[in-house]
Amino acid sequence: MEGKAITKRCVDALRPGRREYFVWDRDLKGFGLRVQPTGKKSYVVKYRAGSGRKAPTRRLTLGRVGTITPDEARKLAKVKLGAVAHGLDPAAVKATERGAPTLKELAELFLSEHVEAKRKPATASHYRDILQRIVLPELGGRQGEKVTTADLARLHVRMRKRPYLANRMLAVIGSLYTFAGKRKLVSAGFNPAYGIDKYPEKGRERFLSASELARLGDAIREGETVGILWQVDTTKATAKHAPKENGRTVIGMHAAAAIRLLIFTGARLREILHLRWENVDLERGLLLLPDSKTGKKAIVLNAPAMTVLARLPRIGGYVIAGQYAGTDKEKSRADLNRPWRSIAKRAGLPGLRIHDLRHTHASFGVSARLGLPIVGKLLGHTRSSTTQRYAHLDHDPLRRASNDIGTRLAAALGEPVKRA
Repeated sequence: MEGKAITKRCVDALRPGRREYFVWDRDLKGFGLRVQPTGKKSYVVKYRAGSGRKAPTRRLTLGRVGTITPDEARKLAKVKLGAVAHGLDPAAVKATERGAPTLKELAELFLSEHVEAKRKPATASHYRDILQRIVLPELGGRQGEKVTTADLARLHVRMRKRPYLANRMLAVIGSLYTFAGKRKLVSAGFNPAYGIDKYPEKGRERFLSASELARLGDAIREGETVGILWQVDTTKATAKHAPKENGRTVIGMHAAAAIRLLIFTGARLREILHLRWENVDLERGLLLLPDSKTGKKAIVLNAPAMTVLARLPRIGGYVIAGQYAGTDKEKSRADLNRPWRSIAKRAGLPGLRIHDLRHTHASFGVSARLGLPIVGKLLGHTRSSTTQRYAHLDHDPLRRASNDIGTRLAAALGEPVKRA
């Protein structure tokens, strides 16, 4: 059918037939209405994809009646027909967009072919957690190139109470889109994570004093011998399920040894928990790690660390036997969460992280004027800038200079001088 003005009155008056039919607008060539036997009506546009009579005819659905008005459909038809006049094929563009990968599909490819293949297992686990727990529930079903900077900025703002994690989320998304761009899965240079200001992050280093270390040592010894007394917190809802009488938590010898090794060596947690006896060279005083966060490296053992290792019974291949070493001697310990919480609480150090033991090791080295390069080498830093975070602890030269200046000024003033 042709020659009708497609208006609301016209659209409402059309009735379904036994077969599908089309009504074409008399004023805008190529703009029409499709009426199906089911009663569904849709606005369409028809055009030739190319020049000449042999060019194939395309038909593109603009929208269903009820979702857009006839005037809106007419305006949209003019846009599409204008694109055809400039040599484009709107139907092909729509089909291409329909086949474009979603953010979820890009994420799975990014994780399997890039992160898990080229990053450490712990890093890969961290990336997967951020994507699956935070990003994909919000934006996973959207096409990758339809995710906007505004979308990510809103998500970033909602995470403002967790600034460190919010910033890591942006970094992971930025890396994902860089990967997708190199694979030509999105347009070159397209990256919605760029340009979003990150939250300032406060340094989280904590260094234990000598008195705090003494309390920590007492708590470790108490935990591995008589056990640490624990009390039921009657303010918690789960208190009614706890035993009526207070008991003691005994820390296993391997857990206690792990904590001591972290203090004495300054090693990272996984470097100790995944340490195998075959990588321990007591004769030369070295831990020869085949892999670590910074790659293959050796950790120098001092006398206290060697004493810990020499006294530790060997149960299976791992130095720090797993919690279920009796049934699986080749299983490494997963973490130190429960014994560490008990020890830190008993020592009066709530909130102290296991990683703070590494910072404490470094702080004692710097305060002893060993020099940042030596401390960095002991910790396995590959960049001097990483060790530079401890530079403020090396204040002895400044103190000596300040004392010298103050002494000279006091003498000039005729003030009594007390040597520091």
